Amino acid sequence: MASLLRTHSSIAIDSNVLIYLLEGSGARAEHAATLVDAVGRGEVEGVLSSVAIAEVLVPAARQNDGVGFEQTAATIRDLGFRIIPLDAALAEDVAWIRGRTGIALQDAIHVASARAVGASVFVTNDRRIPALPRLEVVILDDLVA
Repeated sequence: MASLLRTHSSIAIDSNVLIYLLEGSGARAEHAATLVDAVGRGEVEGVLSSVAIAEVLVPAARQNDGVGFEQTAATIRDLGFRIIPLDAALAEDVAWIRGRTGIALQDAIHVASARAVGASVFVTNDRRIPALPRLEVVILDDLVA
């Protein structure tokens, strides 16, 4: 993890990394917390697609847990990440990435969001997401191992 933080000044994360953090147990949660803490201290810029927020909030909505929903949303807002909204230019890159790689739409949005703002690495636990020009992909479990 230390090498990742030294090598990259702008780090994007997948929603699964955020979920590990919010669930708060195990090595994955600890590594997610290390990354998020570095963002909070201003050591690196943290990048998060707006779709990640939606993905993380769905379980509370499904359970009709308004309090949990609001608490989770507030926690995400307070992490200090730069939130990247979906616009027309980003949607075009999403379509290109999805068409060329076959990854899921939400994953293409995460990757395109990272690329749009110049993040040099995307941390995920989804091995189906390939590295792309201008964006290294790092698997969280590889950092934990």
